[in-house]
Parts: sequence; C-alpha cells; structure tokens
Amino acid sequence: MTPEAVPALLLTGARLVGAPSGEPVDVLLRDGRVAAIGAGLAGAPGTAGADRVALGGRTLLRGLRDAHVHMAQWALTRRRLDLSGARSVEDAVSLTVARLTADARARSSGSGAGVLVGMGFRDGLWPEPPTARRLDEGLRAAGHGDAAVFLMSGDLHSAWLSTPALSRLGRAGHPTGLLREDEWMPLMNDLEHVPAHRLDAFVDDAARAAAARGVTTVVDLEIDDTLRSWTRRVATGTDVLRVAAGVWPDHLDGAVARGLATGDVVPGTGGLVTLGPLKVISDGSLNTRTAFCRDPYPGRSGAAGDRADGHGLLTVAPADLVRLMAEAHRHGLACAIHAIGDEANRLVLDAFAATGARGSVEHAQLLLDGDAQRFAALGVVASVQPEHAMDDRDVADRWWPNRTGRAFALRTLLDAGVTLALGSDAPVAPLDPWLAIAAAVHRARDGREPWHPEQRISVTEALDASTGGRAVPRVGDRADLVVVDVDPHVADAATLRAMPVSGTLLGGRWTWGPHGR
Repeated sequence: MTPEAVPALLLTGARLVGAPSGEPVDVLLRDGRVAAIGAGLAGAPGTAGADRVALGGRTLLRGLRDAHVHMAQWALTRRRLDLSGARSVEDAVSLTVARLTADARARSSGSGAGVLVGMGFRDGLWPEPPTARRLDEGLRAAGHGDAAVFLMSGDLHSAWLSTPALSRLGRAGHPTGLLREDEWMPLMNDLEHVPAHRLDAFVDDAARAAAARGVTTVVDLEIDDTLRSWTRRVATGTDVLRVAAGVWPDHLDGAVARGLATGDVVPGTGGLVTLGPLKVISDGSLNTRTAFCRDPYPGRSGAAGDRADGHGLLTVAPADLVRLMAEAHRHGLACAIHAIGDEANRLVLDAFAATGARGSVEHAQLLLDGDAQRFAALGVVASVQPEHAMDDRDVADRWWPNRTGRAFALRTLLDAGVTLALGSDAPVAPLDPWLAIAAAVHRARDGREPWHPEQRISVTEALDASTGGRAVPRVGDRADLVVVDVDPHVADAATLRAMPVSGTLLGGRWTWGPHGR
C-alpha cells in the first residue's frame, strides 16, 4: 500500500515519550508521515475524514529498530527444542530425549529414527564437554539411537551432533561431534530442508510477533541471499516490517551488479526493503571460546577444543578484511563487521581506518582501553546486544577474568561519543527490543545484582539507540510509531522488560493494535 493510499489517522490523547506528566496531545498522520502534533487537533484543517483512535493517555514513541537479527534462523528457532536451561551435558541430553519421545508419541509410530534440531545450549560453564559419544549413549538408552540430532549453541558458533547427524552432513568420523566456527557455520542452513514457501510463512509469523512488540524495522544479517528472499516475502504478503537486507561476501558481487548502495530501496518491495550493509565475521564468540583476545583464555576447563594458550580465532585475515571492506566502500555499501574479542575489535577498527569505510562493529563485546575513543574518531557505530551481557555475565567472569570492566561497555562507549545501535542478534536472544533496553538500563535480570553497574545507560539513551537515534516523534517523521501503556521512563525493571504494547504503526497503518491484529 502506498503512503497516499493509507487513510489519514488522528491519534488523540497521546503522551509523547519522556513527558509522562505533560498534557496529552493529538497526532495527525497523513500520507505515511507525522503531519501535525498539538493539543485539540480535532476539527483542525487537514483532519476532516481522518480515522480517529483515542489513546487515552498512553505513551507514543517512534517505532523500534532491531539493528541485528538473523530472521530465518529466528523464525525456525521459535519452533525448535529450547536448550537454554541446560546446565550440563546430562541436562541437554535429557531435554533432547524427552522431545524425541514426545514427538514419536505424537506420530503414534513408536520411537524409531527421527530428526531433531535444538537451539541454545551454552557449555562455557559445563563440567564436561559435549561430545557425540555422550549424546549417542543417551539416545541409545532411550531407544532413539538412530536419531539425527543437531544441537546449536546459543551463540550459533558451534553445534553438537549425534553420529547419525554427522553422517547426514558428511562429517562421519568427526573426533568430537562438536563442530565449531568455519567447520560448522557453512552447514547451518542445511539442517532442515524447509521449502521456501513454508520458511516464508514462519518468517511472516515471526515478523508479526515482532510488530506486536513495537518493532518497525530490522537489519537482517541472515546467511542467505537476503535481497532475493525478502523480495519474495514482500510479494507474498509479508508487509509489517521495514528490512535492511544485509549482504554476505558471497553475495557482494550480486548486490554490486544491481547498482544498489546501502539504503537504496530494493525494486519490487514497495519501499519496505532496502539494501543493508556488507556483513563479515572477523572472529568467534565468547561461549565457544573463540573470540579473538589479546590475553589468552585461562587453562583448560575440559571443554572440547580449548587450548591452554589459546587467544581465540580470527576467521578472516586482516588483509582480506581490508580488501572486502574497501570493495564494499567503493560501491557505496556500509560495513557491519562482527568482532567480539578485544584484539578482533582493534583489528576491525584498523580496517575501518585503512579503508575509510562507514558502518558498524557488530557486538563490540570486549574492548581494549582507548578503543572507545577510536570508535568515535572513526565514526564507527557500536551495534550491541545488551541482553547478551545478561546471558554471558558468568561465562565472561570465567573466561575473561579481570577484564569484564571493559566488556559490554555501553557507558564507556557513549561517554566517548560513540553512536550505539541496540539489537538482539536473534535467535541468540529473543527479537524483543524491550529486553535489550531493560538490560542496557539495569544490567540485571532474574533478581540478581547489577553486573558492572558503572556501564549502565539511561532510559533515554537506550530508547534513542533503539529507534534510530531519537525516540520522540516530530512533525515530518515517517509514521512508524509504537503505543505503549507505560512511559518507559517511569517503568520499573520488570515492567520495562515486559512492556505492554497496545499498538504499532508502519507508515501510518496498523501492524498491531486497534486494526492490526
């Protein structure tokens, strides 16, 4: 639907975010834009014929933007076995067996062979490493010895496979059954042969769930030809989000051949899809103990693949990173470069300096002293996921000892003048910006004490970093808006995480709320 085809809408009795005690105002939306904001607009010029929705004093802010998602993986994960609660190999095997047994009963066909994909295990603190042998033993004991089981880590950087699953992926005889980084990530999209139309339906469902949480825009960094996938999805009716479609190196030439630069609208998408940045992964992750760090990881914990002198892993050579970024920059693409360890972040900043590229560091979880100032000087955005700090605080204390004061250092980055963009990295964390906002503001979850509270940021700062730089609507803005029942500035921690969203608008039309359910 074009902006001109969207009926004019008058929102009455709105309180703009950050002014909970202020007088309510009316907000006129016309042609997909905020046309007027003021008291008593009813009956004013331009409001004739406008639909009217009374907000009753609810809070209005600009639509939320998740700056880092993997949309297809998130859509699939919403249907997969959840392993996030496993605290050991035994826990994970028990959850796996229970799901296989339940699935077999539902099919009324006995146990027999099956295929199962799970997501979310975090073995950084487990007393023993995950291995195919331990998984096979548990499956055989429960009568599921032929099952092909694929269990993905919570950070997506490793996977734990049963022997039949290893065979399916051509990895029979693997020494541990725990595939990490380059031996795993190219296989991620081969686990389930989901037809495109079915996957698109899953993505549409996930997109509508995101809209129900106030999301209007996502940056999709899926390992996929995202331009093709999103063009197809919009054509078949997925229209509740704006999508910046990221490009991986394998698809860079195709994007260049189209003559598109970052921010350009992708033809055939009704303006909903734009070209996003080039995405490159430069190192591993914390939970997999492959984030590339200046200091070595502490001695062996028994986790598979750990080395007593290991500093982590670079997944792209610095010279190759510079070449890729220079090519992208030459053709008008921004760069979104994954860096988690402090040495990886240093090298990525070096590459931004060498190429003059614009863009972001994705994650920026551990920084060297002084590198926040380098972010600011280079104009590099820190695209961060605050909920990861809540998931990883204990793992960080274990594997980055005496360094966590500069981990997930949001306050340090902001004080240095760095622009923050908040996201989820879904499926690593749920696609729900309120979780990220609450984690950034409170640095606590589950009743625990705040972790490094000196790195907290304010509600205003967190909202601005979740709305593209400014949360308060202004005349002339695109009418991508969210209505919430509680002003976030006065919400307690629990309410902020579970913020009740009563309406979401994209270009002035409801994607959730009075006419969008």
